[in-house]
Amino acid sequence: MAASLGGLGLLQGRVRLAAAAAAASSLSRPGPQGLVRGGAACSTTGRGYSSEAKGEEELRVRYLDEENQGIVVLGLNRSRAKNALNKNLIKMMSKAVDALKSDKKVRTVIFRSEVPGIFCAGADLQERAKMHSSEVSSFVSKARATINEMANLPVPTIAAIDGTALGGGLELALACDIRVAASSAKMGLVETKLAIIPGAGGTQRLPRMIGVSLAKELIFSARIVDGEEAKSIGLVSHVVEQNESGDAAYRRALALAQEFLPQGPLAIRVAKLAINQGMEVDLVTGLAIEEACYAQTIPTKDRIEGLLAFKEKRPPRYKGE
Repeated sequence: MAASLGGLGLLQGRVRLAAAAAAASSLSRPGPQGLVRGGAACSTTGRGYSSEAKGEEELRVRYLDEENQGIVVLGLNRSRAKNALNKNLIKMMSKAVDALKSDKKVRTVIFRSEVPGIFCAGADLQERAKMHSSEVSSFVSKARATINEMANLPVPTIAAIDGTALGGGLELALACDIRVAASSAKMGLVETKLAIIPGAGGTQRLPRMIGVSLAKELIFSARIVDGEEAKSIGLVSHVVEQNESGDAAYRRALALAQEFLPQGPLAIRVAKLAINQGMEVDLVTGLAIEEACYAQTIPTKDRIEGLLAFKEKRPPRYKGE
């Protein structure tokens, strides 16, 4: 495929054109067009890293290597503040995501915590209490934009929730494609306890995920659920019993990411685009989006390699071309 889809920019433009054409020719009225789409790890698994992070960094970015090459792990590391989101951490997250979205070698991103028992406690309320009202609005806007950029990463993203994820911490996880939680993890959008509402996508992503009525109930009550209940209502895709190391969800997330690695990287990127765009429109428009996305995979070298590997009964060697 020319220029590896040009960062998917050309394809996204064609998808929009396909959606518009389908909408114009369909008697069905399309749904909302504006899509918001959508993670470092301690070396407990014995696998190597191609880069190391300094211990004092609030966000650790590590590129796994060997059999896990292509997996990037973003680790929240504010132990004294329970990984609460402050200005610096949001800035670091934004910088990391900006680098990842243009890196063609990245295949999957895992978001996790390096602080035992906590994923993210939400906004840093101590910092928030010192802010002027205008600063609060600006901070929330920056946090929302950063989490949106996370959701817009072109590769699969997985949130590994091994501990408490509240408020903005859960919103961060909601922006990921897949969520894995330990059964002991605690999750909730608790903003109404502070007389505010979720401001980084929670009021929009949670209803789309678990249904409007239940999302309203959880937000209105500021209820906190554990991993088992989260799985039962569709908030997380997988729930696992916590282990002695406290990283059971991360290990499960890593196993999921390993399942993605053998597949065609361009195909996965295009599939994510098709799914995300299609879920925000009516079926007729969604099928047009799928058609436009499928067409982009036909001229790729990877597609030819897949057919050749099938014929020769061997694993394919995809290059993302």
